[in-house]
Amino acid sequence: MNGKGYDDLGLGRPEGQALWISTLAFTVCFAVWTIFSIIGVQIKSDLGLSETEFGLLVGTPILTGSLSRIFLGIWTDRFGGRLVFTLTMLATSVATILLAFAETYPQMLAAALGVGLAGGSFAVGIAYVSRFYPKERQGTALGIFGVGNVGAAVTKFAAPFVLLAWGWQAVALVWAAVLIVMAGVFYFTTVDDPVIIERRRTGAAAPGFLLELSALRDIRIWRFALYYFFVFGAFVALALWLPRYLIGVYGFDIATAGIIGALYSIPASIFRAYGGVLSDRIGARRVMYWSLAVSVVATLILSLPPTSYSMRGINGEIASHFEIGVSTFIVVSFVLGFFMSLGKAAVFKHVANYYPNNVGAVGGLVGMIGGLGGFILPIAFGAMNDLTGLWSSCFMLLFVVAAVSLIWMDAVVRRLNKDGPAFQTNGRQQTIVAAE
Repeated sequence: MNGKGYDDLGLGRPEGQALWISTLAFTVCFAVWTIFSIIGVQIKSDLGLSETEFGLLVGTPILTGSLSRIFLGIWTDRFGGRLVFTLTMLATSVATILLAFAETYPQMLAAALGVGLAGGSFAVGIAYVSRFYPKERQGTALGIFGVGNVGAAVTKFAAPFVLLAWGWQAVALVWAAVLIVMAGVFYFTTVDDPVIIERRRTGAAAPGFLLELSALRDIRIWRFALYYFFVFGAFVALALWLPRYLIGVYGFDIATAGIIGALYSIPASIFRAYGGVLSDRIGARRVMYWSLAVSVVATLILSLPPTSYSMRGINGEIASHFEIGVSTFIVVSFVLGFFMSLGKAAVFKHVANYYPNNVGAVGGLVGMIGGLGGFILPIAFGAMNDLTGLWSSCFMLLFVVAAVSLIWMDAVVRRLNKDGPAFQTNGRQQTIVAAE
C-alpha cells in the first residue's frame, strides 16, 4: 500500500464506485445466501427434521453457491462483472420468492438450490473489482470487498425479528425484495471494468473456455483452495450452524442465539479488510501462518466436550467437572473468526498476484472449494451429532482441517526456502513475489 492505505482506493472515481457498490451488493447476496441459518431452525421445527436433514437444508444453498463460482468467474472474465453480477442477483431473487411458497421438504431443497446462486456472486465481484486496481492495492481492495461476509450477521440480527413477527416466509420475501432493489442500484451506478472496455475498443476476442481452465492444473491453486476451504468454508459452516449449536448447548431462544452468532460473524467479516491491508504490507504468507496457527489452538479449545470425572484422593473420591462456558465460547469464537478473516484476504492476495489474467477462473475454483466447505461441513456437523452425541464434535473436525492445512503450508514453505526464491511451475521459471 506504500503507506496510502484506504485513501488510495480511488474514492469518487469509477474504481472506488465499483468497489463500494460491489461490496454492498455482496453484503446483500451473503445475507440471502445464509438465510437458512435462521429460517432453517423454524423449518426444522415445523417439518420435524433430523439433524442430518437440517444440515442438508442449510448446506444446499452453499453447494449451489460453491459450484456456480467457477462458471460465474469464467463468465465474468468473458462478459464483465457488471452484467453477470446483476443477472446473478435477479436470478437469486426469483428463487428466494419461490422459497416463500414452498411447503414440503423437497420443494424447499429445490428452492434452496436457486437461493445458493447468491453465494456465486463472490467470484463475480473478485474478478470485477480486481481489474480496477494494480497488484500493490489489490489486497486491500479485495479485503474490503470481502467485508460483504457481514451479510451473515445482518441475517442473524434482523431475520429473527421478522420471523417472530410475520413468519419465516416473510423473511424470504423481504430478502428477495432487497435483492431486486440492489440489482438495479448496482447496474445503474457502476461501469464496466477496464478489461471489458478495452476489449470492446480493440475488438479483441474474449479468452476461450479451455484457456481459462488451463491455469487450474497448477497444484499451488489446490493448496490455496484448501486454505480457503477452512478460512471461508468453515466460517460459512459455523455462521449457519452456530444458532442451532447455541440453542442446543446453552438453551438460548432463536433471537438470542442469532445475536450471539452475529458476534462471531461480524469480526470474521469486517476484519477481512484489515487482512487485505496486512497482506499488502507484511506478506500473505505470514498472515496465513498466523491465521492457521491460531485457528488450530482455538478449534482445539472449542472441541473439548463437557467432562465429569473423579479422582481417588487421600480422603476418598474427588469429583470434578469441566465444560466451556458461554463467555469463554464467545471470546474464543471471536478470536477464531478474527483470524479466519485475515486468512480469507491472504488467500485472494495470492490469487490476484499469481494469476492476474485468470482471476475469474482461478478465484472461481478457489472460491468453489472454499464454498464447498460451507456445504459439506454443516452436513458433517449434523451427521457427527447424530453419530457421536457430542455437540463439540463439529470443532473436532475443524481442528483436523486447520491442522492439515498448516502442516501442508509449512512443508511447502520449508521446501521453497531450501530450494531458493526461484522454482519451477508448469515448465516456466517463476519468482516468488514479495506478497507471499
